[in-house]
Amino acid sequence: MESLFSLHLTFGGILTIWTIIVCFIMVVAFKLPEDFTFLGGLIFLLLTGVIKTSEALSGFSDSGLLTVAALYIVVAGLQETGAIIWLSRHILGYPKHYFSAMLRLVLPITGLSAFLNNTPVVAMFIPAVVEWCGAINQKPSRFLIPLSYAAIFGGMCTLIGTSTNLIVNGLYQRQFGGDGLSMFSVTLIGLPCAMIGVAYLLIFGKKLLPEHADPSMTFANTNEYILELKVVEGSYVIGKSIENAGLRNLPGAFIVELVRGEQIINAVSPSEIIQSGDRFVFAGNIDSMKSLYRKKGLEPATNQIFKLDGPRTQRCLVKAIVSDTCPLLNNTIKEGRFRDVYNAVVIAVSRKGKRLQGRIGDIRLKAGDMLLVECHEGFIPRQKESKDFYLVNELEGGNLYKSDKAPFAVAILIAMILLATFDVISMLEAAMAAAVVMLIFKCCTPAQAKRSIGWNVLIVIASTLGLSYALASTGTAEALAKFLMQFSYGSPWIALLIIAVSTTILTEVITNNGAAAIIFPIAVSTAAQFSVSALPFVFCIMIAASASFATPIGYQTNLMVYAPGGYNFKDYFKIGIPLNIIICLSSVAIAPYIWHF
Repeated sequence: MESLFSLHLTFGGILTIWTIIVCFIMVVAFKLPEDFTFLGGLIFLLLTGVIKTSEALSGFSDSGLLTVAALYIVVAGLQETGAIIWLSRHILGYPKHYFSAMLRLVLPITGLSAFLNNTPVVAMFIPAVVEWCGAINQKPSRFLIPLSYAAIFGGMCTLIGTSTNLIVNGLYQRQFGGDGLSMFSVTLIGLPCAMIGVAYLLIFGKKLLPEHADPSMTFANTNEYILELKVVEGSYVIGKSIENAGLRNLPGAFIVELVRGEQIINAVSPSEIIQSGDRFVFAGNIDSMKSLYRKKGLEPATNQIFKLDGPRTQRCLVKAIVSDTCPLLNNTIKEGRFRDVYNAVVIAVSRKGKRLQGRIGDIRLKAGDMLLVECHEGFIPRQKESKDFYLVNELEGGNLYKSDKAPFAVAILIAMILLATFDVISMLEAAMAAAVVMLIFKCCTPAQAKRSIGWNVLIVIASTLGLSYALASTGTAEALAKFLMQFSYGSPWIALLIIAVSTTILTEVITNNGAAAIIFPIAVSTAAQFSVSALPFVFCIMIAASASFATPIGYQTNLMVYAPGGYNFKDYFKIGIPLNIIICLSSVAIAPYIWHF
């Protein structure tokens, strides 16, 4: 049997293989950033003459990469309008049992992630799921890994569900020409695999998922803030009980009192019915205050926020620590005319981690008080130069949602999907048009759109596409395919299994996009060696590259839920390795029956 070292490779092929191996080592062993590492590998191959400048840069103009970039802006519009949070409130509900709660979570998330980039979906749902777990008396660790996995399942189901599918489609177009794959071509294999994954979570989730304490509660009394909110007229919470409105069992926060007219209710019952004009006084940590601040139907009780210039959606939430030289020391917030002095309004106050008594405006400022301030962006550079505050930092995710724009954002998403599905325009054109319309309708600002784009992800994609081109152009992919054929015993089924397993292993140690880009030319050459259709190999790569469940570092959404769930690597091994095997074998079993060899 021919060994790997006896392959007849060109000098360029040898350099390409060693460059990719060194990149893997740098990423896995030395934890170097993947974008920096793979871009460095691409530059090395360019400088050594293995690939030409046009070939090295081809990945940066790839249609799949440009589609991914446009979709980041589309999702930013949905995120900034609060459309995803609105969906979460109506989707999750308040189930009584674990099985029904799991069902209410994984099915909708799978559906949403089929049409939205799964990273922002998970980012938006993490605080919602943690809060929801408190309301239904469940541990977040039982549901945050399923949140990530469900997003991955959904990504398998459509061409736009994950950037990996778009990248593989771009590679397919480059290899075979034509218009590429349709929006729902991958659904034929992705949907069955997704349903198998959902069934696995429903059947084995309760037994295999850990029941860790909520990490947010560990520091629930650290820097405890007071926040006073009132129920706005026409709010969706009016007529609901405290419990049904989702204001009970808040992670890291609780209701101190309810003020209704002249009446003050200290021990607020979860069955208390909310009325218009009710004022709630909450105590909690900074994350809980930020979440409550953004909650639709509630607004800060102070009227001062409406006296600031410009709409509230153009303001931000800032944390500021009062210095011992602040001119308002020993004055109440109201007496010191905080709004007039700083063109900003104090939303919440914390003093030495202890809860303060009284209304916000009546609190007398002391040095070291930590304030949450609603203000315009200009407040931050102005106060960083002054001596009134020790620290001035904007809170990430502290902007209010543009709720009135949510219907436009959802309509734009639906129009994009329909235009691409019925081939009115290409997926790239539909995504770009949707991104432009999001900006025109001000669903997100240009600055928010720019911040939303995952530049590091795009660099990894473009760089690994260049490496993929090098594998194909130097004949390395064909040589590796011949080498793998030795282990297939003449069976394309076994060869398909080898490709799927190789992709699954690679996607656990590098990015899913990188794994797909590197394996693709090898898979196409393998299909050519057997004189069979490349489609089963192409679609198995799509599924296997997304099937990253065994480690928190294999997929970005797995890493995002790692800290909020209080997880360790063992938790992912326990539930993820069997799922990796099941999805991999399922894709290999299904693909050849749909796209015959």
